[in-house]
Amino acid sequence: MENAIQILKEKYGTEFGADAVRSVASEMNTTYATLSKKISQYKVSRGKWNLTVQEKLEETFNAPSAAPSVAVTERETQDLTPQKDDTFVPFGNFNDIKKIIKSGIFYPCFITGLSGNGKTFGVEQACAQLGRELIRVNITIETDEDDLIGGFRLIDGNTVWHNGPVIEALERGAILLLDEIDLASNKILCLQSILEGKGVFLKKIGKWVKPAAGFNIFATANTKGKGSDDGRFIGTNVLNEAFLERFPVTFEQDYPTISIEKKILTNVAESLSIPMVSEHTNFITHLCTWSEIIRKTFNDGGIDEVISTRRLVHILRAYSIFGKKEKAIKVCLNRFDDETKTTFSELYDKIDAEFVNDNNEEG
Repeated sequence: MENAIQILKEKYGTEFGADAVRSVASEMNTTYATLSKKISQYKVSRGKWNLTVQEKLEETFNAPSAAPSVAVTERETQDLTPQKDDTFVPFGNFNDIKKIIKSGIFYPCFITGLSGNGKTFGVEQACAQLGRELIRVNITIETDEDDLIGGFRLIDGNTVWHNGPVIEALERGAILLLDEIDLASNKILCLQSILEGKGVFLKKIGKWVKPAAGFNIFATANTKGKGSDDGRFIGTNVLNEAFLERFPVTFEQDYPTISIEKKILTNVAESLSIPMVSEHTNFITHLCTWSEIIRKTFNDGGIDEVISTRRLVHILRAYSIFGKKEKAIKVCLNRFDDETKTTFSELYDKIDAEFVNDNNEEG
């Protein structure tokens, strides 16, 4: 192989393509496939080789980003622990999730539930309370191994290995949060060995990465990885059974009870400097009663839409901006179709005697 590299370098320099490899292979009485395999460590893309890659990798493959000398310093000083949110109120599976993280035991967890009910927020705040670093990855149908594990990046003319979020979490002993995992394609299967707690072998740079103490994985989804038969969550996919089987437990996250939801909205209102006078506390009570009725009707199959805790927070934020609850409810219901929007608005009108239901209101 050394002779082949020397010939390639003398004839074509340090960078060359497939034609150069074919020519040298013929000169050495071997095949293109055989020679390209022997120099595979120098391959940078399909039909392209760079003889300087290996040398650069030896110097930089431990760097997590584009500029190795700067990135290492940033990585050592950057704290990925989430900030505590004063509006957060523990409910549902929060205590169990917190216990798992606190234990330090590798125990991947799948959290499923309807949109806007605090699945992601709960994991984030558990990490915040425990002082644990969290790396969140928003999964889409396009997410692949390069996005998750990492790959080569061309920076200032240099080919540099760049760690993906999964490798960062492994090496830091952080919590890895795979958000909206049911949107993933089969490309997510590159995480199989990681979900077994074994780490991963980075074949492109010949490095084995083992999980540091405390590393764990949480995945959130609107479905259980079996797709969405009712069409509510377009884009969700049926996940590989072997992939799902690597999650020992699945938590089913429901919306908070009406009393918990009142606490959440009260905290949000206070964070928005909304005075806790009777006018505003009554508004919060009415919103929670309204959402509770809608959810019960939804669960009974009477309607196809639901008001999430997140949407109630949206309404309060809109109220703090516009100063009118009618306006706040209207703009936050506009995401629904006309029939649903009218039904929800009329229901709130029946709950709150002071509500002005004017669907034609402007400004």
